[in-house]
Amino acid sequence: MNDDEPKIIPPPPDLPVIHFTEVPIDQIQPNPWQPRKEFDPETLNELADSIREHGILQPLIVIPDGAGGYQLIVGERRLRASKLAGLTKVPVIIRDSLEEQKKLELALIENIQRHNLDPVEEALAYQQLIDKYHLTQEEVAKKVGKARTTVTNLLRLLHLPLKIQRAVAEGKISEGHARAILAMPGMEKQLALMEEIIAQDLTVRQAEDRVRELTHREKAVRAPRTVQDPEVLALEAELRGKLGTKVRVSKKGGSGRIMIEFYSEEELNGLLDRMSKLE
Repeated sequence: MNDDEPKIIPPPPDLPVIHFTEVPIDQIQPNPWQPRKEFDPETLNELADSIREHGILQPLIVIPDGAGGYQLIVGERRLRASKLAGLTKVPVIIRDSLEEQKKLELALIENIQRHNLDPVEEALAYQQLIDKYHLTQEEVAKKVGKARTTVTNLLRLLHLPLKIQRAVAEGKISEGHARAILAMPGMEKQLALMEEIIAQDLTVRQAEDRVRELTHREKAVRAPRTVQDPEVLALEAELRGKLGTKVRVSKKGGSGRIMIEFYSEEELNGLLDRMSKLE
């Protein structure tokens, strides 16, 4: 090996190895169970630079594919970066055989522990385990070392419209924002709230407050009303027209009260301005 060729560094002596060797990089096929679908080009280039400088510090894990090559189990980023770095061979640990479930578990656990998955990718990986192997959420949580509530909350993201899932995956909104949106009934309202969160750069707390505000307003609109005096209804309609917001009048005998609703500081200021101009 000349000085310019990238170095391949063997694993530590205490690493549990079934069979350690070097194999041609073009003989390794990607793992079809890899939960991560997108890899950031910038970080891959950074890893490739590190491999050129220091070699591969942690070997890939593969199994024979039955056709003279190997199928990757763990190390997708290292494999891609090694190709960018120009390596022709890479260090691997060859396992004799693994069930498909173990393949997925190894790839999933490694990626989760390295925080490489976005919330939607992580949720999809959990759903794969549940659908294909009929695991419960509790069993999935134990396998990946997470709290069951964490797994449950991530899986709930898959109930959101795909446009919102993409926004989470792309980092336009956070997982906390997505959980707040889940409380909104109906896809159209959820999409509208997402656009509002992005446009107004709302925090998670503000998004949660907005959900409570909107759902409270809906409940108020849907609340059954008792039969009222026509004169009271006419008065409500007149005040609603002048103030531009919902007004309720309750009257009992010669007394009563007027309730004027507003839903933001701006709306309140607008009401006060209109009221000051009433004759």
